[in-house]
Amino acid sequence: MDVESRRAVAPPIVLAATLGLAAACWAITAWLMDGMDMGVATRPGAFGFFAAVWVTMMAAMMLPGAAPAVVRYARKTGKAGAALPFAGSYLAIWALAGVVAYALDQPHGSLAAGAVVIAAGAYELTPVKRHFRRRCREAAGSGLGFGLCCVGSSIGLMAMLVALNVMSLFWMSVVAVLACAQKLLPAKAAIDVPLALALIGLGVLIVVAPSLVPGLTPPMM
Repeated sequence: MDVESRRAVAPPIVLAATLGLAAACWAITAWLMDGMDMGVATRPGAFGFFAAVWVTMMAAMMLPGAAPAVVRYARKTGKAGAALPFAGSYLAIWALAGVVAYALDQPHGSLAAGAVVIAAGAYELTPVKRHFRRRCREAAGSGLGFGLCCVGSSIGLMAMLVALNVMSLFWMSVVAVLACAQKLLPAKAAIDVPLALALIGLGVLIVVAPSLVPGLTPPMM
């Protein structure tokens, strides 16, 4: 098979494999998190357990949005197998971010959680956020470089997840949808500014009336 033929075959295979892995990781994450959701007071547990959950969770959340970049890389090289080290190094960056998250996730209440959400909303309005988000949509030379850009783009959202409850499938789903949409869709002030203001408003609500926000208290058995 010549190079052009390989380049034609690689994208569908890589896209299916990437999305299939993400779907499997969602199922595994749900299994690992079963019984762990205790609202904002949830503790991450032992580091080994947290690391297993975090890496699986990052694959579930981030691979769908990263799929176009993985496909572009496979198309450029003409080898479907090239997608594996690209995706692996991309997830390695998120794994390192998990070490930071574990170190910073100290016992806290709704006041601290609300403050983090407010800060996350404010970050959405900064030039730094716009820079990294733009880089996430451009051609990626390596999985490491792409991962660093995506961490820079989604760091506010991930901080929000850790503050609200890193073991919550509800908040995980919310952050995953937002992070994926921002990787796939071009930036538009008509959408991005209201989203940022909504996050800030959510943070204020968590501070003043946490009982009105879902996922902050242990689910009813």
